[in-house]
This record gives sequence, C-alpha cells and structure tokens, in this order.
Amino acid sequence: MYIYDEYDQQLVDERVAQFRDQMRRYLQGSLSEDAFRPLRLQNGLYIQRYAPMLRIAIPYGQLRTQQLRKLAEITRVYDRGYGHFSTRQNMQLNWPRLEDVPDILAELASVHMHAIQTSGNCIRNTTSDPFAGRVAGEVADPRPWCEIIRQWSTFHPEFAFLPRKFKIAVNAHSTDDRAAITVHDIGLQMARHADGSLRFHVLVGGGLGRTPILGSYIKHDLEAHHLLSYLEAILRVYNLYGRRDNKFKARIKILVRALGVEAFTELVETAWTDLKDGPLTLTDAEIHRVHAHFPLPAYDSQAPELDISTSSHMPEFVTWYRHNTHAHRQPGYRLVSLSLKRTGIPPGDVTAEQMLAIANLADRYSGGELRSTHEQNLVLADVKQIDLIPLWRSLQALGLATANIGCITDIICCPGGDFCSLANAKSIPIAEQIQRRIDELDCLYDLGPLTLNISGCMNACGHHHVGNIGILGVDKKGAEFYQVSLGGQATQDASLGEILGPSFDAADMADIIEEVVQVYLDHRQAGETFLQAYRRLGIELFKERVYATAD
Repeated sequence: MYIYDEYDQQLVDERVAQFRDQMRRYLQGSLSEDAFRPLRLQNGLYIQRYAPMLRIAIPYGQLRTQQLRKLAEITRVYDRGYGHFSTRQNMQLNWPRLEDVPDILAELASVHMHAIQTSGNCIRNTTSDPFAGRVAGEVADPRPWCEIIRQWSTFHPEFAFLPRKFKIAVNAHSTDDRAAITVHDIGLQMARHADGSLRFHVLVGGGLGRTPILGSYIKHDLEAHHLLSYLEAILRVYNLYGRRDNKFKARIKILVRALGVEAFTELVETAWTDLKDGPLTLTDAEIHRVHAHFPLPAYDSQAPELDISTSSHMPEFVTWYRHNTHAHRQPGYRLVSLSLKRTGIPPGDVTAEQMLAIANLADRYSGGELRSTHEQNLVLADVKQIDLIPLWRSLQALGLATANIGCITDIICCPGGDFCSLANAKSIPIAEQIQRRIDELDCLYDLGPLTLNISGCMNACGHHHVGNIGILGVDKKGAEFYQVSLGGQATQDASLGEILGPSFDAADMADIIEEVVQVYLDHRQAGETFLQAYRRLGIELFKERVYATAD
C-alpha cells in the first residue's frame, strides 16, 4: 500500500501545525465561530448532537496494522475506547474533546494518516472494492488509480470550495461492483479496450440524499493516461455551473438532471479540450511510480486448499466459511470478512481492544494489512486456507466471527439520532430490534442474500435508498417514525428502492420487517433471492400484507 514520502509527510505535518494555531485562536476567542467553521470542516471536525465528531481518512479502505494500533491508542486516550467505521471506509470518533483534536491529528500524522477533506464541500475520500487486487475477474488493481486520484484531489486549490461535497468511487471487477459506483458523483468502471489497453467508463451524477439518482455514463473507453484531465474537466463544469444558492440542489446530480446528460457531456468535452494532453496527462513513469506501492505479496505457491467437507464436525466454522470468506485469486488463500454487526453492538463499531487484537491477527495471518468496507466491516485479504480455523477461533473470542456477511443482519446503519444533530430519528436501536427478531426467528440463512440499510434522516448516510430493504427515520410532530422502501440495490444492476407507504412507529419496526420477509418466504421461487422475488412480484403484494398487519 502507499507509503508517504518526505513531501507527503511535510504537507500533513504543516496542516497539523496550521490547525493547531487555528484551534488556539478559536478557543481564545480571536477566531469567530463563522470563521472557524470552514477551517474545522477542512480537517474532518464536526459539532454533533452531544460532542464533536472527528472523521479520519482511510484512503480507499487501506490500513496497515501500525495504523490500526494507532487508531486504537487514539480512541483509548482521546475518546471512549471505540471507533466507528463509516460507509466511506473511514473511521469516526464520536466523543473527542475539541481542544484535543490538534493532538489527535499529530498522532495520526505519525503513522501517515490524517482527516483532510473528510468533510466540507470538497472531493472526499475515494472509495473502492475492499477485495481490490485479490480477486479473479478484475481488469486491474484499482488501488493505484485511487491513489492517483487521492494525490490529485488533496489540497486541489480550485476544488476546495465546491458547491457541495463530492464523492468518487472506482470499480475494476468485470462483473461485480463492490464499490457502488452508480450512486457516486463520479463512478469509474475500469475496462480493457480491444487492443488490451486500460480504459475507464465514466458515470456522473449519481447520489442518494433527498434526491436519489443513479449515475449516467458520459464517457466510455477513456484512455487511462487522460483520467485526471477528464476528472478535472468534470469538476470545472460542476464548479462553474453548480448551484450555490440552495444546498439541497447543489450536488452535481441536480446539475446533470437540469441540463440533461447530453448537454452536460458537451460542456465537459469542451472543458476537456483545453486540458487534454496538458500537464495532467499521466506519464508511464508516474503510473509506474504509484503502481510500485502495490506489489502482490510473496504468496506461498504450495499453500494447500482446505477441503471444507472435512470440517463437518464444526458446523459453526462451516457456516462462517461460507458466509464470511471469499474466493481468492491465489490458490490456497481466502479473503476473510470480519463482521462488525454482532447483535447488540452498533453496526460498524469496534473497540480499542478489538482493534489491537485485529492488528495482531492481520500481522499473523494476512501480511500486516487490512481493509475497511463501505458495508462497515473489515477484510483480511491474504489468509492461507490452512490458517482459517485458528483465525476463526480467535475471531470468536473477540466477538468478530458473526457469520452474517451479505445477510439481513449485516445492516448498514448511520449513527442516527444517538449522535448526529441532523438526524430525525435514531437508527441504532432499530438495527438492534431487527437483528434480535431475526435471531429469534432463526431464519437468517433461509433468507439468503438480503441487504438492509438504515438512515436517520434524508441525508442517507446509511444508504437506505439502495438497500433491498431500506429504512428512513422521519419526524412526525416530534415523534420518531420510519419509512420503509423495497427493491434497492447498490451493486451491479443497481436500483433505487420504492417507498412501501406511510411510515411506522419505532416499536413496530421488527414486526414490519418480519412481515416483509415472510411475504418473500411465502412467494419465492426455487433459488430466488429477495431482490429477484421482489422484482418479479412487485410492491403491491408486500404493501397489502404489511398494512393489513399494521392495522
């Protein structure tokens, strides 16, 4: 993974010193609240419902164990002993003291980390497939290209104050989209041209929030050497024409819809004319420089395959293997997902003690690296199959072996009203209520792959629009209610969910979700997933059953 050079370290260290002085002046009263607000946002610092929140950047989800240990130390010393992994693959601290933030940033800088551009109207953390570089079917490893985008976008003077926040995702797999590129401001799908050269298909204008929209392709077969100049052209058009008078209409998706895809594309192509073949053109030497930071590990070519049939005496391990591990490109290895979705624990939360233990396991079993996912879990990307059983036993002891990856209890959930000042309703208690009901019904694996996403408000940090089942917290005269949508999908063949109908009381949510899944169980065809059944059946059957029960 990418290692800072002296230039990178100097930039981050200087930013820490700069913000330390800004914080000092703010606390002394010589810097006003209005003046301080954009400065703290540029450093990932929010003021939430009960305390500040600091969002720490984890570029495209890549972590070294040294960095995870530092995060554990920071949460112990400066917070309440845990961190929260977000859908941007970042980590959030929910309880830091305002005056401690400069010291936290200095600690992060010591291990090549920061909180730069994790908030504010700028280009945020570029996200990608947590299995990047380790699965068959990839066009190429997307991580070097994410790093190229990161270096281009960090401290970009022209795009520090965009109309609104801006998010980019990169996917390299030919058939699987684990980066959800269709719901990003820019989504990049890597591909190969007929001549074998690397190309990018470019989507623009995706996003969730108040106006959920799937992105539209505006460019196919963009030559890799022109990636940055084309991205620059898109951002220039957005910066020039994006609305600044209404933050709810300021995202690029609104601009693309207002102009029309063809007219927007024409503006981008015109802007690109002045940029193409200029200084932003990526040279072979620069591409090679960045790619050199992402070599394949020295795999054991003699690593044996695990015959799972010999583990039938350990049914819990077999279940975990089938749900939480994934085929690896290298024979004798598996990708392993660590579920952060144990019932009773807020989705995405991990304690300092767990972080330290995970770092030790990553050193022992996965080459000292790990990845965070936009589903709020963690991945060990290079585990020998012969090590899976001892790894599983260690994860059991840590409470991290919940075998539910891709299942309904693997819930994506924003912090909601328990923390966020923007939330209309709590999210975490609803997630726990549903998880406990599914546990009681003992139907988890019978349901098959089924995603459930929860957001506490229309900002959609829980991506409820693209959950097979989506839940949105709404405010009704000061009371918390929840709106349910069905049929969303964030990955390949993406779709936005359809609202089921009027919202439900918080106390009824487990009953409502139980009825939804029971309709699926009653009417599915052999081998049909929930999403497939929903698309065949339509929403009316679910609506009739659910509201009959609710009445």
